[in-house]
Amino acid sequence: MRRRTKYPGVFYRDAKRIGGRGTERVYYAVFRKGGKLFEEKVGRQFVDDMTPARVAGIRAELIEGKRLTRKEAAEKKAREASKLTVTILWQKYKDGNPQIRNWKPDTSRFETYIKPALGKKEPQAIMPLEVDRLRLQALKGKSPQTVKLTLSLLNRIVNYGVKKKISLPMTFRIQMPKVDNITTEDLSDAAMKKLLAVMEADPDRLGASAMLLALLTGLRRGEILNLKWSDIDRERGFITIRNPKGGKTEAIPMSKPVEDLMEQVGEFRVEKNPFVFPGRKGKRTDFRNTTKRIKAAAGLPKDFRRFHGMRHVFASALASSGEVDLYTLQRLLTHKDAKTTQRYAHLRDESLRKASTLAGEIVKKSFKHD
Repeated sequence: MRRRTKYPGVFYRDAKRIGGRGTERVYYAVFRKGGKLFEEKVGRQFVDDMTPARVAGIRAELIEGKRLTRKEAAEKKAREASKLTVTILWQKYKDGNPQIRNWKPDTSRFETYIKPALGKKEPQAIMPLEVDRLRLQALKGKSPQTVKLTLSLLNRIVNYGVKKKISLPMTFRIQMPKVDNITTEDLSDAAMKKLLAVMEADPDRLGASAMLLALLTGLRRGEILNLKWSDIDRERGFITIRNPKGGKTEAIPMSKPVEDLMEQVGEFRVEKNPFVFPGRKGKRTDFRNTTKRIKAAAGLPKDFRRFHGMRHVFASALASSGEVDLYTLQRLLTHKDAKTTQRYAHLRDESLRKASTLAGEIVKKSFKHD
């Protein structure tokens, strides 16, 4: 039975007391909102410490829209559950890219910067100011390159949802910071000889071989660690690179040293394991300890990148030889954009300059001879 109180629109019903003997009051608020009549259960006398005065205050908040009715709260929860937020899209992005084996860097960027700032938002609801805040947060104690990689990850997540037609894009374009990260590691002949000797002597033959393969082919670390024996075509002399840095599958030729190296690595082949560099006990590895040891023993510079540095040494050697044009170098390095390969242009120009100087000297000698 409904019982009135001295507060308008506030009444209660007697019900069995929860956690005790006897009965207690269950309070309700009756009100009109948007032309509709609502009867909202507000709370219990003892369990919720509810009084008619408190109910009257809550009723006012319900009428003013400062508090949601139970139905409105349920509908809001259902809507939020169906929203494809940045966090949900991130998980879908990961599930949709099984070829990517190392998620640690991107996961760290997402959990540290993107999720706290934008994780609960749908892409179309993100505002430019929020991205600026994310940018400033990522800049604290970090390099501009970290900011660029973080914003690039956000772009990839959102674009994945748009491409799959499951979410809308952002309403603006993210301005990527300009980063001067053009690093072209190179080694002198003496440093190269020492590095090769250290690799040859290292006890981890598989890890040293992975590092040497980067030096001989210019392959990226991920491409090397993802190589399968089915990608090695010894008859034709080619290595197939699956999804190189998000691009299309490529095939690069194997030199004689690479063929010999693959034959040596074949001695470590693990039965029923498809990977060329399987790691130990069935677990994947990036040979971190081995490459650190080799770098230290070879006396390489502190900022020399253990795998990517090998790639740059490979590219620098070809560019400075003067015998390889930039288009061929682009194909070997599987660069999607020719601008990326241009970082080695100065090395090729230097080689051409030396050739031009040599030609001038030859001509001068001819004049003297005459």
